[in-house]
Amino acid sequence: QVHLVESGGGLVQPGGSLTLSCEASGSIFRIVSMGWYRQAPEKERELVASINSGGSRDYGNAVKGRFTISRDNAMNTVYLQMNSLKPEDTAVYYCNSYAYTSTTSWDSWWGQGTQVTVSS
Repeated sequence: QVHLVESGGGLVQPGGSLTLSCEASGSIFRIVSMGWYRQAPEKERELVASINSGGSRDYGNAVKGRFTISRDNAMNTVYLQMNSLKPEDTAVYYCNSYAYTSTTSWDSWWGQGTQVTVSS
């Protein structure tokens, strides 16, 4: 069982910046990848950014050049630096982790989400 806790969401004006954090805890043997997804009202969940254990990063097309994902050395905490925010970025942001809980067991885990609202 892996528990993910997001923090840092809130209200920000267009053009502003915000940083989200996600900390993983629980029965973790090894984290393979961590990432951020978002879901706006009446839209499906989409990839924002991800990073794997080798440091490779992937970004959704809508946020390339504006958002940056980073991690601590143990990869138990990931961050999402969000710059040049637009109203279209308004959504619930969810942390995700793909992790082994033993040498043979693995799964994908989700946090409860944090609201980001970009508005004047």
